[in-house]
This record gives sequence, structure tokens and C-alpha cells, in this order.
Amino acid sequence: MRDIVTARPSPAPQPSDVPVIAIRNLHKSYGSLEVLKGVDLTAPRGHVVSLIGSSGSGKSTLLRCCNLLEDSQDGDILFEGESVAWKGAGLARHPADRAQVIRIRTNLSMVFQQFNLWAHMTILQNVMEAPVTVLGRPKAEVEASARKYLEKVGIAEKADAYPAMLSGGQQQRAAIARALCMEPRALLFDEPTSALDPELEQEVVKVIKALAEEGRTMILVTHDMRLAADVSDHVIFLHKGRIEEEGPPDRLFANPQTERLRGFLSATA
Repeated sequence: MRDIVTARPSPAPQPSDVPVIAIRNLHKSYGSLEVLKGVDLTAPRGHVVSLIGSSGSGKSTLLRCCNLLEDSQDGDILFEGESVAWKGAGLARHPADRAQVIRIRTNLSMVFQQFNLWAHMTILQNVMEAPVTVLGRPKAEVEASARKYLEKVGIAEKADAYPAMLSGGQQQRAAIARALCMEPRALLFDEPTSALDPELEQEVVKVIKALAEEGRTMILVTHDMRLAADVSDHVIFLHKGRIEEEGPPDRLFANPQTERLRGFLSATA
């Protein structure tokens, strides 16, 4: 978080047919436990990809590998056509180029399940912190952007409040504003509504749907099948570290092809 980038990372514009994120044959293990067993994922520009599946299926691990928060043991990760450089092999494999990791992370903003707001900072300060500290952008410019995004998620009036003064739904919307303020190429959501009660959950769902309608690139790990059906261009069902089934949401939810997906959807209905 404290790595300083002296200028805003600005990858060269890419053709619209180059995916923002592409993952090929990804394997991830924790010691002897293999969590991802050769997973492929493509997130085209302007598309929403949802990851669904039971707890322990590898959804959140896959998302964290996308953002290089987790090291994978085999396979390729490409950001806008640029392949991540690795050194070592197997459990000793790590990214080889720290500057590349920072650049990719600053362009893939993560929204976590538990908000992860700094309790000692106001909401405005929380939203401003990364663009100022990590990217080195001028405070006045960042404050204008931060207030714009707080307005966008519907909590502009909470700018000077502290996280403890907000409901869970408001805190999650502040976390989304913080992610947006990085001006990322894509947003990564890790179960953004699972820590909320149903009423507050709808506040966050409304914001996510609005972002999808804007054509933002997003990868969404969710337990909310209605949300996945409403916002996704493509849905991936993970089971025990493998892709069991994938496809457009209208086909996947209306006509599942595998017994495991039929059972999962029946259990979550």
C-alpha cells in the first residue's frame, strides 16, 4: 500500500478485443492442498464475469490471483495482453518484476467482503489515501475525484464521517468509491454483499448494477445468484478448484448442463 509510484501508471491503449484480464491453466496450492486445478478465465473489456460456487471451491482464491495478492504455482496471467513475469517454480514461484506487480494492482481495484476501511480516517480520507500515497496524485485533484465517487455511490454527505458512524451498506459503498478513485481498468469484487443483512445488501447491489450498466469491466465473486444473473455477461461455476460449467447467465441459470450445477442452484434458490 505504501509503494510510491511517481506518476500515474498509463499502459498504452489496447484494442477493444484484448481482454483486460486473461488467465490460462492456473494452478494454486497451499502446501499439499491444491485449490485451483487448471482454471481459465477471460474478462473482456466492458464485460462482467461472475464466479459462483460453494465455499471452498476456489472463487476468492482465483480473484486474489488475478490481482497478484496470491502467488500461483503454474499457468499464465495476462493484464491487457501483457504476461506476468515469474521467477522460480512450483511453491517457490513468485512475480519477477515488482514494478509490474504494482502497476497491475493499481489498475485492478479490489473491493473486499469486510470493507477494510481505516477506522482512524474519515470516509473522504479513506477514499483519497491510495491515489495520493500510492500514485502520487495531487491532493486537490484526488479530493475532487473522491467527492465525485462518493456522490456516485450515494454517500456524499458522509465524507467527513468515520467508518464506525456508517452502516455496513454505507461502509461497503465507501469501499467501492475508494476502488473507483484509483481509476482502474477493472474492478474485482470479493463477496461484496455477504457481510450485510438483506436491506443493506440491496444498497450495494444497486451500486454494482449501475456500474455494470456503465460498461465497467468487473469480476464478481458472489453468493447472490440474482445479482450474478442480472449483471453478468459470463458466469463461471467453480467446483473443487475446477470450472464445472460456464456460459452466459440466461443459459447457465435456466438450463444447467451438469448435475453439480443443478444441485448448487437448487440449494441456493
